[in-house]
Amino acid sequence: MASSQCCDNPPALNPAAGEGKVVDSFGGLKAYLAGSDESKAAVILISDVFGFESLNLRKIADKVALSGYFVVVPDFLHGDPYTPENTERPLPVWRKSHDPKKDFEEAKPVIAALKEKGKSSVGAAGYCWGGVAVVELAKAPEIQAAVVLHPGPVTVDDIKEIKCPISILGAEIDHTAPPELVKQFEQVLAANSAQVPHFVKIFPGVAHGWSVRYNHDDAAAVKSAEEALGDTIDWFNKYLK
Repeated sequence: MASSQCCDNPPALNPAAGEGKVVDSFGGLKAYLAGSDESKAAVILISDVFGFESLNLRKIADKVALSGYFVVVPDFLHGDPYTPENTERPLPVWRKSHDPKKDFEEAKPVIAALKEKGKSSVGAAGYCWGGVAVVELAKAPEIQAAVVLHPGPVTVDDIKEIKCPISILGAEIDHTAPPELVKQFEQVLAANSAQVPHFVKIFPGVAHGWSVRYNHDDAAAVKSAEEALGDTIDWFNKYLK
């Protein structure tokens, strides 16, 4: 079950944010696009419950694009991000309309659109709620590399089915994916007979959501978030290029 940490530190939202552009349909979904059309490697970023208009998420997309990727941030929430102020629709109620595992099917046309644009490799990174969707893609496998940051409700059984290189970045202070569970994920991946390449790291002193919902005035928080972004880009560089 998702914890209240999934809603802590809600991000600033801005539909016009970022150096890229918003298109009405990419693989059937409204999306934020960043990076060069000439790039042969693509990355899909899947948001947390606050959606694809998150200012920080778009900054992350722009930085991934600068590393040589064509980046797509689809609006898997269909214009309906979680709104903490809406007391009539708390997170458990909101989630009934937004099952991240259903994004697996919605992501397929996005991946197909990337292939049609000549992208030879596709990776995906997901934050919290979006991390669940990325795990589903990695189980298919629909992608060539996966990064999951402070995952939402992912189980050991889910991890047993992973079929592509995966990096799992966890937080020391996390009620949804506590360090003990993330370490179990690592043990399962290490014991996988298919020997799926993996990288598991627990960031000290940070809480769930630290990589995408951080305070820009907090130097330590910014440093940890930038480290997570660096690890994400390094993983994609290793398996997508």
